[in-house]
Amino acid sequence: MGIAAGLVVGKLVGIAGFSWVAVKLGLTSLPQGLNFKHIVGVALMGGIGFTMSIFIAELGFAHQAQDLLIAKTGILFGSIFAGVSGFLWLYLTSEKSRE
Repeated sequence: MGIAAGLVVGKLVGIAGFSWVAVKLGLTSLPQGLNFKHIVGVALMGGIGFTMSIFIAELGFAHQAQDLLIAKTGILFGSIFAGVSGFLWLYLTSEKSRE
């Protein structure tokens, strides 16, 4: 659960938080048509990046098969949750175009 929470919450806080601080300090500005709802959605999807997490788990639990399985399961569930929650966030908060 810690691994899954780290992927989802850690990426969300890191990406969205740094973006917010950078905009507030005047280091950058958001492009036209983009707001922080979009940044939060992308930050949630940032948790999908599981390749490096699996690599580190392989190194850390090389001789402990059960711990490695638990770590990989947490990585998989965290990545799935990040992807689905990011998609739903962007889908539900985006303005629908009217034709």
